[in-house]
Amino acid sequence: MITTTTGSLPDKRIVRTLGLVRGNTIRARHVGRDIIAWFRNLVGGEVSDYTKLMAEAREQALDRMLAEAKELGANAVLELRFSTSMVMSGAAELLAYGTAVVCEDV
Repeated sequence: MITTTTGSLPDKRIVRTLGLVRGNTIRARHVGRDIIAWFRNLVGGEVSDYTKLMAEAREQALDRMLAEAKELGANAVLELRFSTSMVMSGAAELLAYGTAVVCEDV
């Protein structure tokens, strides 16, 4: 499946637009990670546990979005975007969304 943040693909023609596809996940922080993050905040540097948590969340949201696109018969997703929002203290939603299309070589 082709994914891009742009609205077109070089050497491809959009044959059909299938519409919005999305995938999301909500992840909560772990108390142990919060303690490590608090200490990291004192000395500075990357909070690698949170970096890993967000990377996993992005991949899961992306996988879910691509599965929805595949169900519609798409072979590409254009205008791919990610969005995050806090849903409660200590928990965040990560959303991947884009436009599912069928494209073919020019």
